[in-house]
Amino acid sequence: MSDHVSVTDEGTIRTVWMNRPDKKNALTAAMYQTMAVALESANAHEDIRCVVIAGAPGAFSVGNDLAEFAQAASSGEGLGTPVIRFLHALARSERPLVAAVQGLAVGVGTTMLLHCDHVVASTDARFSTPFVNLGLVPEAASSLLAPHLMGHRRAFELLVMGRPLGAGAAQACGLVNTVVAPDDVEAEAMKAARDIAALPAEALAASRRLLRAAPDDIVARIDEEARLFRERLQSAEARSAFDAFLTRKR
Repeated sequence: MSDHVSVTDEGTIRTVWMNRPDKKNALTAAMYQTMAVALESANAHEDIRCVVIAGAPGAFSVGNDLAEFAQAASSGEGLGTPVIRFLHALARSERPLVAAVQGLAVGVGTTMLLHCDHVVASTDARFSTPFVNLGLVPEAASSLLAPHLMGHRRAFELLVMGRPLGAGAAQACGLVNTVVAPDDVEAEAMKAARDIAALPAEALAASRRLLRAAPDDIVARIDEEARLFRERLQSAEARSAFDAFLTRKR
């Protein structure tokens, strides 16, 4: 478990809070593991009717921790078991998912939102998925979910061209439901979660199943992307792009 993720239950709402502000909520293996367990265990608790995913102010999440990502690249491990477990937990969540996004959402910080049922973002939110820029491929079943949500061309622009989206553009393409001032994001997300949790439970669950892609199909795409992601990590393109990225970060 991770000290950088807190999980709290308040009535019918579970909040999963990424709390690593000094690293802009970059996700470690331990953080992925804690978040996966929080989602999995929510399925087993009838009292939990909705799950909110949020990050410490400043950045929702800038994606994978760089040090761990570099180690995975050199070892050939790929995304790693905790990451895959978290992505599978998103796909198989039986509880509606609400995201509260402040600031940067990079890589999986953006693609996890494709699994959410309602997304609230701050006016200064910025979404980007620079996978191909780094010689990689999209992950988290984003290659399946994004075209369905926003159409092929906008999905191509986001996932392949790596062009970032501001809050307004993200709302226009359907990635975000509501845009509010940064100080209002958490309150607005909790209001949405309470509204969802107040709906008739059986009707809510049945309707959500009708709206979402089949979990097995999403999991299959997660696994296919992960296989290609692992292969791409070993490619000359990825090594060159990642070395250049790390040089710029120094």
